This record gives sequence, C-alpha cells and structure tokens, in this order.
Amino acid sequence: MPPGGPQRGERVLVAMSGGVDSSVAAALLVEQGCDVVGVTMKLHEDGRDVPDRPCCSLDSTSDARRVCEKLGIPHYVTNLVDRFGHDVLADFVNEYARGRTPIPCVRCNTFTKFHDLLLKADAIDAHWLATGHYARMTAFNGHASLMRGLDPAKDQSYFLWGIDRSVLDRLVLPIGGQTKAETRAMARRFGLRTAEKMESQDICFVPDGNHVRVLEEHLGVDAPALSRGPLRLHSGEVIGEHTGFARYTIGQRKGLPGGFAEPMFVVEIIPSERAVVIGPREALLGRGLEARELNWLAEPPKIGDSVHVQVRSRARAVPATVVQLDNEAIELALDEAIPAISPGQSMVLFHDALVLGGGVIERGVRNDLATSAQRIRRTLQIVTA
Repeated sequence: MPPGGPQRGERVLVAMSGGVDSSVAAALLVEQGCDVVGVTMKLHEDGRDVPDRPCCSLDSTSDARRVCEKLGIPHYVTNLVDRFGHDVLADFVNEYARGRTPIPCVRCNTFTKFHDLLLKADAIDAHWLATGHYARMTAFNGHASLMRGLDPAKDQSYFLWGIDRSVLDRLVLPIGGQTKAETRAMARRFGLRTAEKMESQDICFVPDGNHVRVLEEHLGVDAPALSRGPLRLHSGEVIGEHTGFARYTIGQRKGLPGGFAEPMFVVEIIPSERAVVIGPREALLGRGLEARELNWLAEPPKIGDSVHVQVRSRARAVPATVVQLDNEAIELALDEAIPAISPGQSMVLFHDALVLGGGVIERGVRNDLATSAQRIRRTLQIVTA
C-alpha cells in the first residue's frame, strides 16, 4: 500500500464486482489487518439475462458474496439501479442519438459508483474506499494523486479521470502495482473461487455486443438515429444509403461498401443530415482536438504546456501542446497525427505516469491546431529568451 493508506484495524469498504481483481484487492487488505467490508453494486433490475462475467450478473454477485465468506468479512449489496439508469444508460442512448460514441464505464465511475460507494462508506464509518482497478495512488506535491497502473497492458487510469478530486484522499488501489498474472497467482494463493474467472470485455448492459438492440429498445426502431440516410465519401459524393447513423462509430471499417482502391473507414457522422461519411485512413487522422466537461485530478496544465494525451482506452498516449484552456474547454495540438478522434470519447492527460485529468472529446481537428501550437512555442521561446 502507498504511504498514507489504511493502517491495521482501519475500516475499508471494498467494491466487490465478483471478479478476480476486486477479490484480490479485498484479500490483500484483509491480509494487511484492515477491517474490510465488501459491497456489490446492483446496477440492473434483473441480472438473469446478463451472462456470467466479473460484474452485474447474479452469478457475479454470488461470487462476491462467497469470496467475502472465504475471507471472513461482511458483504452487502447496494441498489444503484435508478442512478445507473439515469447517469449511464440514458446518457449512452442520448449520445448515440447525437452521432457520438460514449464510454459508459467512465460515466459509471464518474457519476454512480464512487459517489454512492462513498456514501455507503460514510454510513458504516469507513474512511477508506478500495477498488480492483489497475491504477496507483501516490503522494505528489503533498496531495493524494492518481497514477497509471504499473502494467501498461492492464492500466485502467483512463477510466478514472472523471471522479471527484476529493475521492483521491480516501481511495485505495491495492493491485495497481502488479500484472494480471500476478493477481491471478495471488487469488490462487488465497484460495479464491474467482482465480480463473474470465475478464469482462463488453459493456455490462450490452452483453452480446449489440448496442443497436439497446438503442432500439429506448429510442424506437423508427428513431432518426436508426433511420436511413446518405452514405457519402469524404469528397462529398453520395454513394448509397445507410440504415441508421447510430449503427456506426468513427474509425469503423466493418460493414462499409468495398470496391475502393484502399480501405475505407467512417470518418464523420453528421446527425443533422443523417449522414455517414467514409474515407481513406488519411482522412481519419487528426492533429488536434477540443474537449469539454473537464475534470482535474491534479494541477491543470497551462497554455503552452506539453502533456501526453490518450483518446481511446486501448490507444497509446501521444505528446501534445495545450493551445487553449478555460473553465469550459481545452484545445490540444498533437505532435503526431492519430486516427479516430471521436466525439463522445474521453481524452485523458498525463504528465509521465501522473493523471492530470480529462474531458469529453467535442471534435477532432485535422491541421489548424498544429499551426497554433507552433506559434505558441515560438512566442514562449521569445518571452523566455
């Protein structure tokens, strides 16, 4: 545990999804001598239609309970169905209806999980809240700070940028300094039934991967986002029809017409025209972005600062320069062109391994912000010369 974490005998509330990661997080805290209480969040009215996975299903709730029994700690279930429906599911539907691509896991962490888990912790006099995320806590400039997980292949800090900064003073991340293989080995050592449990790959309320089914249930099959519209080339030429722009995401290649000299991708979605625009990979590349709904977990950067930005959960972070920044929005110029900068996705800023904060991408920019960054750098050089 990092300095400043829970001491022997202190009470810790552990979010128990029923997966191996949260199981081991709880076991390590028990081994440390903490007074551990497990809690599982009920996010759906009925989990029977959700296949067995590390969260949300009835089987997973049962697994969490049985892990707690093995560890000799109490286990509770907290009902967050209404909040999850409002904060996460409704936003998911609304964003697709606007031609954007949301990340429900970020919304869940930001508005549902941590908020309500801390209320639960307060109710049982637990100062500390622990989760099984692959991220780390550290002290930076005298403040509790969030860092990337030690294993780049499993780092989950990208999904945590939206939590309130005050949460960091109470957050414990016991497995963030290890690999998944090490976590499974620990689960075997502790004799936990979740040691070999599969990982969750899909959105919890889209277990079959078919997000359109969810949209049809909430929007109706005749909704504008699910109705036919023009399919056109990046050059403007209409080449056919699509069956609903909400069926597409920026960067998508599957399901597009062939017969072109090079592979084609979805490069833009225009809801006002019900249009899906496709083009070659070059048209998918962006050199800048604008993001809103900002949240800072450390001191915000300043205009002209160099940072690293990650725009998708599995993308690498790339160098960037802050071009504009105020309370509402940030504009970044990227040092290199990257594909599929998608409205609705998260952008997260890092300084080395330190998570500075993030926001929701409003738009990607092809070239003009890169020119702005060059101008800012020249100005800074003149001022500091």
